[in-house]
This record gives sequence, C-alpha cells and structure tokens, in this order.
Amino acid sequence: MTGTGRSDDVLLAVDLGGTGIKAMLARSDGTALVETTRRTPRGDGAAAVREVVDVGRELIGGPGPRPSRVGLAVPGIVDGAAGVAVYSANLGWRRAPVAATVADALGLPVVLLHDVTAAGVAEHRLGAGRGVDDLLVVAIGTGIAAAVIAGGRPVLGGAGQAGELGHLQVRPAGRLCGCGRLGCLETEASASAVARAYAERIGRPVAGAADVAARLDEDEQAREVWRHAVSALADGLLDAVALLGSSRVVIGGGLSHAGERLLRPLDAALRERASIHVVPELVVAELGSRGGVVGAALMAAESQHVHRPSSTAAGGDLR
Repeated sequence: MTGTGRSDDVLLAVDLGGTGIKAMLARSDGTALVETTRRTPRGDGAAAVREVVDVGRELIGGPGPRPSRVGLAVPGIVDGAAGVAVYSANLGWRRAPVAATVADALGLPVVLLHDVTAAGVAEHRLGAGRGVDDLLVVAIGTGIAAAVIAGGRPVLGGAGQAGELGHLQVRPAGRLCGCGRLGCLETEASASAVARAYAERIGRPVAGAADVAARLDEDEQAREVWRHAVSALADGLLDAVALLGSSRVVIGGGLSHAGERLLRPLDAALRERASIHVVPELVVAELGSRGGVVGAALMAAESQHVHRPSSTAAGGDLR
C-alpha cells in the first residue's frame, strides 16, 4: 500500500555500510517510525546503490507518511556539497554521483553524508558523546573511520575527507591496504583485519573478530593478534588526539562489542605511549549499529546541501 500522507518532519534515512544497509522513516529528531535492513553487495558500488534504491522504494511505498527528503550516509571520502562519493576502497567508488543517482531514482531530494560523521553526530547529541564538545568517534568494523567533533560541530574537511583515520599509516612495512599503501590502520587493526590475521595463524577461517575476542583467555595466538591490533590502534589514536585535542574517544563498530577486553588494553597502551599527550577518556558507543542511520536523519533535516531529482541522468562511474 502506498502512503498518502506527507510531512516535512519525516525523512528517509539510509546508512549504507560495508556489510549491511539500515534504513528507516524517521522524524527529524532521529525517532524511527519504520525500520528495515538489507545486506550490502560486497565490492560492487553500483549494486549497493541499486539496493539503496530498492529499500527506499519499499519504505516510501509503505503505509507511513511520505518523506520530504533522503539522508544517505555512505562510507569513504564523501563530498556532501557536490553529492559525490569521492572514494571508497570497499565499494570501488571513484567520484561516483551517488546523490543525483538516488534522487532521480526515488524522486526525492537527497542529502549525501559520510556514514561515520553521521554516527558521530548522533553519538554527540544522543549517545556516549553527550556533554563533550571535542570528541572523536571511531568506527572499527570492516574498515576504520572517524568522526571529528570540534567545538560542538562536525568537521567535514574541504572535500569531505576529514576523519579518514583508517588510512593513517601506522606500520610502514605492514599489510597492503585497499587504498594502495602499506600498513594503514584499518588493514592492521580493523575487525576484518583481526579475523584475517587470526585465521592465517590457525590455518582456517573464523566468522569474525568476535571469535578472536572469545578465545583470548585460552589461546595465545588470539592474544598475539589482539595485542598487535591494540598496539596499532593506540599509535593511530594517539597521533589523532595529539592533532585534534579530543577529550573523549567513542569506540563504535563491530570491534566495540568486545567492550572492556578492548578498552582496558587500549587505555593502557595509550598511557604507556603518551608523552606530552593528554590521554582521552575511552568509552563504547551507546547507539551501536544504529548510529549512522540516526545521524543520517539528524543531519539531513538540517543540511543545506540538498540534491534534487532532475529529468536528466547524472552519469558518472558507479563501478
């Protein structure tokens, strides 16, 4: 059944992640009205956009009120003003006109956002970052990225490139990253990197980093992999905090589910390395995997960078 209502206070919020797509009709304060999820097609940016369009049509065509605009949060380097996904190693995007493509397909204005920035705004306003105006929100999952909140406002960068913590080189002789460099933080310490390193050591695949965390008490191989990841994370975070002066670091993403098994050794590693640095408070994200989609609603409601549908296809490389 197609919804016949319309409200300027209702938005379609979509968070396109490395493994899953979360979507909802929501109020401008982030309150969900209807929610759904889909799997993200692996390594195929064009297929991922088609999935976003499909889930958007499903929600728009449902019984709820028709949204006035779309807040679409995507990974990588995102130029929200231009509506372009500049770069994503995991989805293969290079200057992809995602906002125009989705706007034309859905017939609604689209606000394009960086997924971790959206999650960071949500954590700052509604979650573990409340009460702090200089905040770093780090998502550790398939990759690693960060949202920078400075003076109470998100830092976006000139072309949406702020917060690409995962591509800070922490091990110059380390693994090859999808971006082409060696030893980037996300190829040394992301949840996928932890699972891959442990699988290589034991000679068989594991379901994910949660399996490694569950074996820390009895498996030295798991402990060695965990120590390596924590060491790399500490080096990356300490450099980021030295530059930004963040007073709190919120850890989100799949690896954050390890809780104190991650935070305790990470805090110890930061303090061991700190010289002139002020070591920030470490906390786990409160909104969990919903941070990105909640933030997409919050930011889309306020953004001035709205890309409206046109009668002409935008073109561009979505491969």
